[in-house]
Amino acid sequence: MAISKILVANRGEIAVRVFRTARALGLKTVAVYSDADAHAIHRTLADEAVHIGDSTPSESYLNADKILDTARQTGADAIHPGYGFLSERAEFSEACAHAGIAFIGPPASAMRRLGAKIDAKQLAVENQVPITPGYFVPGATGDQLKQAAQEIGYPVMLKASAGGGGRGMRVVRNPADFDSEYAIAKDEALKGFGDDAMMVEKLVENPRHIEVQFIADQLGNVACLFERECSIQRRHQKLIEEAPSPFRKIETRWPEMRDATKRLIRASGYYGAGTAEFMVDPQTAAFYFLEVNARLQVEHCVTEEITGLDLVALQIAVANGQPLGISPGLIEGDRKAIFGHSIETRIVAEDPSQGFLPSIGKIVGWAEPRSPGIRFDTGFGRGSEVSRFYDSMIAKVIAHGATREEARRRLIAALNDFHVLGVKTNVAYLIDVLQSQGFTEGEIDTGYLGREFSEWKPAEVPPELGCLAQAAQSPATAGQPGKKTYSVWDLTDNWRNARA
Repeated sequence: MAISKILVANRGEIAVRVFRTARALGLKTVAVYSDADAHAIHRTLADEAVHIGDSTPSESYLNADKILDTARQTGADAIHPGYGFLSERAEFSEACAHAGIAFIGPPASAMRRLGAKIDAKQLAVENQVPITPGYFVPGATGDQLKQAAQEIGYPVMLKASAGGGGRGMRVVRNPADFDSEYAIAKDEALKGFGDDAMMVEKLVENPRHIEVQFIADQLGNVACLFERECSIQRRHQKLIEEAPSPFRKIETRWPEMRDATKRLIRASGYYGAGTAEFMVDPQTAAFYFLEVNARLQVEHCVTEEITGLDLVALQIAVANGQPLGISPGLIEGDRKAIFGHSIETRIVAEDPSQGFLPSIGKIVGWAEPRSPGIRFDTGFGRGSEVSRFYDSMIAKVIAHGATREEARRRLIAALNDFHVLGVKTNVAYLIDVLQSQGFTEGEIDTGYLGREFSEWKPAEVPPELGCLAQAAQSPATAGQPGKKTYSVWDLTDNWRNARA
């Protein structure tokens, strides 16, 4: 039976994104929300909205039993997990199957084969997918990993098998530091993922981080929808992504990277959307498999922009058992099918003047960019609350152009047209990165921000703008969710911040 009603087990921007496609397909939708999200935008965009618990993720968006009960009670016959939260939990995919509810994502068996880095590396070796030299053995002891590091040669990288987002990762440059760094990484892994299994691999200094977006159907067809460049990272967190990669050598490597991805995905029995991540040596263009993200990525938008595809619609079609309904050129990964260039920035509520600490509170002023070639994805707006309980990304600004330079210029202009009052953001930082010489020329790697922006400081805010920010929220409505708040942007529709 075809999917007719989707519950989105998520919040914010990705929930809004899924609702948009579901509505276009004529499907009914269910939103879930926590105490902290009682007035969130995403809950207003679904046909139904159900409260599922208090603000802590374990009592709401990570509460699998509550979410499944809500799906049953509302008659939802499918669950879209978005990204984060339950999206890569094999046991949740399995629980959905047992409940007779379609999980819009990969099967549990494939998630288990690819979810742990150690298992994924072993599968890669079995299928002739290049990996860096390392020791990838389940249950490896610290002494075994230390011996392997000596044989591989320093510097090495210690990684948590279940890790991600920079946690459980430590660079070790000499044998004397191994024990202390191993202890730190192991502790981070246990606290962050409940699993302290570790592996060690040769460190590739300042590689490019390039990933392949793929989608596979249940009939064995796999489409690799080109690569994304994700090398602009701060503390292992992606900030700017683009497609295709500006790395000129990647075109010659693309057929190998595409075919390696297809071998790996077919061997795992995977279907649905996902991403294979690779490290690429900037000098030789040799590529090494990192991991598979068994879900839709935050940065999927840039792939949509250069292919004209709706990846969420394709996810739903695959969950319905339908074959991939896309052109032969895209199925084969023919680079002639690429349409222009797209760049995305992640807008994060954080305070650059305080070491990029999260900035929480109510948004009292909000002006979105509206210009040609710009896509703006968000689950926030004026009156929204940025909570301490969840990820602090509040929006994505995506630019498309006929060329990379056109996309870059459009993105800078759009960021200058985006304004938020009530919380701090990283917008000024992103603009400066986009305007830097290295980014403009496409000469970037994962160490770029550390080298070029380690001393970056935000410009002084003019006193008059600080006064406007204080005046933006009336005392009568301050701190009252759902009440009308008044913004200076209501009175300044034609105002623009003139940045150099």
